[in-house]
Amino acid sequence: MDPLLQLVSLLQLVSLQKASGCWELNASLAAVFGKTESEVANHRPAQVDGSVWATVLALIWLYACRSDDQVEWQFVAMKAASWIRSQKPEGLSQCVSDGNVLLGGQVTEGMLGI
Repeated sequence: MDPLLQLVSLLQLVSLQKASGCWELNASLAAVFGKTESEVANHRPAQVDGSVWATVLALIWLYACRSDDQVEWQFVAMKAASWIRSQKPEGLSQCVSDGNVLLGGQVTEGMLGI
C-alpha cells in the first residue's frame, strides 16, 4: 500500500476513536480496514458487543498493519485497551481470533494489552 494512503488510513482510524477509547462499528471504520460494514459485522462473534468488536479490530489493525508507526499511535492503543478491559467482555479470545482472520493479523490478547 502507498505510504501516503497508509498514513491517511491511520489518521482516519484515530479520528474515529471515541473519547472513551472505543470505536463504533460503522462504514467509515470498515473502510479503514479495506472492508465493507457488512463484512465486518458478519464476522462479529455473537456474544461480543459491536463496540468491543470494533475496538478489538482497530487494535489488531494497528498492531498488524501499522507496527512501524507504533510511536504515533501507542497512546490511542493504550486508551482502547483500557476501555476494553473496563467492559469485561465475554468471548474476548474468540473476538481476537476472529479479528485476526478477518484482518489477516497474528496478534494475541497479550500483545494488544487486553
